[in-house]
Amino acid sequence: MTELESTRRALRDAVAQAERAGELARLLEDAQARLAEAESGTEELAALTARLAEAEELLEDEREAAARLRKELAEQRYQAEVAQWKLSSIKVARWNRLGDAIKSGKSNPVRLAKGLRSVSKAVKRPVAPKRRPVADKPQAERPGAAFQATASTRTVGGASFRLKPFRVPTGPNTRPHLTAAVIADPHAEALLRYEWRQTTGFTPRDFARVLPLEMPHLLVVESVTEGPWAEEIAGEPGEGLRALLAWCAEHGIRTVFWHTQGDPAEYAATAGLFEHRFSVESASGWPRLAYGVQPRVHNPLPLPGGRVDRVLTLEQLLPPHLSYPDVLTSYRWPAAVECPPGTPAWRMAEIAACGTSIGAEPDSRRAHAALRRAYASGTMTERVDELLERIGLPSARATLDVSVILPVTDRALAEHALAQVAKQSGIAQLILFGPPGLGERAEELVPGAEVVFREPHPAETVGATLNRGLDLCEADLVAVMDQRDVYGAHYLTDLRRAFLFCTADLVGKAAFYAHLSKPQATVLKQPGAEYTHTPEIAGATLLARRNPMRELGFPDLTDDWDQVLMRRCRADGVKVFSADRFGYVRVREEDPALLGSAQLVEYGSAEPHALI
Repeated sequence: MTELESTRRALRDAVAQAERAGELARLLEDAQARLAEAESGTEELAALTARLAEAEELLEDEREAAARLRKELAEQRYQAEVAQWKLSSIKVARWNRLGDAIKSGKSNPVRLAKGLRSVSKAVKRPVAPKRRPVADKPQAERPGAAFQATASTRTVGGASFRLKPFRVPTGPNTRPHLTAAVIADPHAEALLRYEWRQTTGFTPRDFARVLPLEMPHLLVVESVTEGPWAEEIAGEPGEGLRALLAWCAEHGIRTVFWHTQGDPAEYAATAGLFEHRFSVESASGWPRLAYGVQPRVHNPLPLPGGRVDRVLTLEQLLPPHLSYPDVLTSYRWPAAVECPPGTPAWRMAEIAACGTSIGAEPDSRRAHAALRRAYASGTMTERVDELLERIGLPSARATLDVSVILPVTDRALAEHALAQVAKQSGIAQLILFGPPGLGERAEELVPGAEVVFREPHPAETVGATLNRGLDLCEADLVAVMDQRDVYGAHYLTDLRRAFLFCTADLVGKAAFYAHLSKPQATVLKQPGAEYTHTPEIAGATLLARRNPMRELGFPDLTDDWDQVLMRRCRADGVKVFSADRFGYVRVREEDPALLGSAQLVEYGSAEPHALI
């Protein structure tokens, strides 16, 4: 028994030792695995350390390159400021002012004496610029700066085109007294953002914190398909949307739902929670609020690089996944676009409003007519007027009514001159200088405008007459028309439109057609000067904001008064914008200076070319 017990004990010890050996083997294996993992981690760490060192070297190189670029930019800016300073110094130099005084007073000794006295007065010279470094930290992003075009390359038929993107303007807006909280996709946001002060980007989680920062007068919610509100709006209204509407009700904020896409039935439950409902489609049964062109972004302002000489299909023009700011760039770059049947009317209007020909061939006359129709079909400003009227909010905004100043010194041209004014629309006031009896005739021909008649003073210059008329103007805009020239029926409408998308105080035409009756020649002056800021425009096409024009005043001259006025604008930094070349014909017997600066169109009438 003793021997058997010893054997059993030996077996138990052997099993225990085997179990311990197995455990030790497992521990050893685990330790070896961890060691291998550690070695692998060490190698990965070494690789990451090497990559980090490489990245730090690249970053240092980039910093050095950025520092060089900042230094070069600072030097370029300084040289530009020096050039501007030299130009300003020349403008106020006594010899330059003496030349202006002699030219202005060459036919009037009294005016010459006044001019010479003003020349004798010392004028403060501009201060010379100093070199300034360019900051290495970017300035805070302006509101709306994120809403900018970014895709600068387009590919068509295997060819790649690099574009300079259209710069989407960031302000000002049409109704600065009104604030709207807006939930919209980028397209609708682009249409609405210039119509009021607009708050966007709030979510179901933070609206109660964001909106009180600038309390809105109304809430506008589009049938959005993306973003944090999409699931709240489609189908059964979400709790976040209900909370937002309850918050608006508590604060007396009007609520508007705007259906722009998708099945109206899918949004019926949500729309029922709002005070007011609108739809782009009349079939929905809700009041219609259609898309309109937005002049701030749908306009003929060209891309910096101009157009490419190609006709594109709509599919080539608008490849998938373009952001809406990039769409605005695409609208402007081809010579023409072929749009297939069924293209939405709003898409056609936006393309036309950007001055792009629609069709198989470029045609500037057809493109201008289409642009005019696009605006006539309704702008977003007019659509918002309708919305605000329906929901009971004031839609006060600046108008584009016009006071026309028309001097008539030749009775033989009186009927012709009044007929040119009678064609126009948007005239609130006609300031007329002419022979006795002309005022009554003007009231017959221009019944919709207030006619203010004055007789011209015999010794008065044209500039002095215009200044008298300027004092009588009451409309927001002031136009000057010439008794000799031809103005199309859409002349003022086309010219006023420029104030919807440019920030200039003076608008007119640097590019225009002229007819010289003696050689029977039609010429086109500066055809490349359309839709651009320019040093000068023709005085007979002047349309200006009234208050800035009163500050400038008209030069006391008969000849070349417009050239002296343009010099004043350049000296004072007043912006001047040249619109399209259509709707106006300068009529003269002969004009050698014009012949030297214009291209011959044909021997014959100018009206078939200029009037559309």
